[in-house]
Amino acid sequence: MRSDTQRRADARLAKIEGQIRAVRKMVEDDRYCVDIVRQVQAARSALSGLESVIIEDHVDTCVQHALESGSTDDRREKVTELVSILTGKKK
Repeated sequence: MRSDTQRRADARLAKIEGQIRAVRKMVEDDRYCVDIVRQVQAARSALSGLESVIIEDHVDTCVQHALESGSTDDRREKVTELVSILTGKKK
């Protein structure tokens, strides 16, 4: 993973961590259910954004490297990995 991506991921993770702590506090404080659900949705959206940043970096680095290599097996493996994570299936 590129260092820029690591920094961006870390910043997003810090935000997500704060959101999760907020959800926990809301549950402890017996806050209104809809407010809790909205906060959960915000955290889920932030995780989805993090996932996109990491996948983009993976494509730009690992997948690109495999495509430029002479190995058909490496290419096939990277494509299979991408399909499995994008479809939610285990490898």
